[in-house]
Amino acid sequence: MENVLSRLRTDILTGAGLLTRLPLPDHRSGGIGAAWCWPVIGLLVGALAVGAGGLAIWAGLSAGVAGVIVLLVQVLLTGGLHEDGLADTADGFWGGWTRERRLEIMRDSRIGSYGVIALILVFLARWTLVVQALAHGHWGVVIAAAVLSRGVLPGVMALVPHARSDGLSKGVGRPDRDVAALAFVLALGLTLVLSGSVVVAGLVAIGVAALLSRLALARIGGQTGDILGAVQVVAEIAVLMAL
Repeated sequence: MENVLSRLRTDILTGAGLLTRLPLPDHRSGGIGAAWCWPVIGLLVGALAVGAGGLAIWAGLSAGVAGVIVLLVQVLLTGGLHEDGLADTADGFWGGWTRERRLEIMRDSRIGSYGVIALILVFLARWTLVVQALAHGHWGVVIAAAVLSRGVLPGVMALVPHARSDGLSKGVGRPDRDVAALAFVLALGLTLVLSGSVVVAGLVAIGVAALLSRLALARIGGQTGDILGAVQVVAEIAVLMAL
């Protein structure tokens, strides 16, 4: 039992160390096998963000302001990791004409027009949906979207080949399919508890992951850390819409 708890702690700290900027002890020993707990990290990020939004509403602020606070806390907790991936993906996919050029653009730390447009549209969509959820008291829906959008990432990593021989995704490795399946099942379970609904949201999350994976295969020959970031952000919006 002690070994199980120790492994659980290590995996969660490993996942949090990769997906957040929380000042936690460095526990990379969990490796990519810790990907099963990524929905738990989504639960943590979503709960902290919604908690901050809830405090704003309790203090008398509007749902619109609370929505801004929710998004701000999410970005602060993750360091904008996923949003950065989305911007790089948009720039690369539509700013380059060849696979090599697209990968080169995606690696560039500078942001281009496509990336800026993608971020504006994404934050507008997320803010609109989060505000609606908060205004109607459906706070669990916001958390569930954070959970399920991270639950599909191990599956993308397990099923889609790497687009390059280096980079974040390549360095982290590829989880086993059973780890990916466990992550998704866990995400579905948490989503059901948080929102009371899971079938449509689960199908939507899988659909987004499959669509962006196919696009990545066509454009750059596989997945990268940027692709995973884009999948998370787009899946979160799609799940919010579905729920």
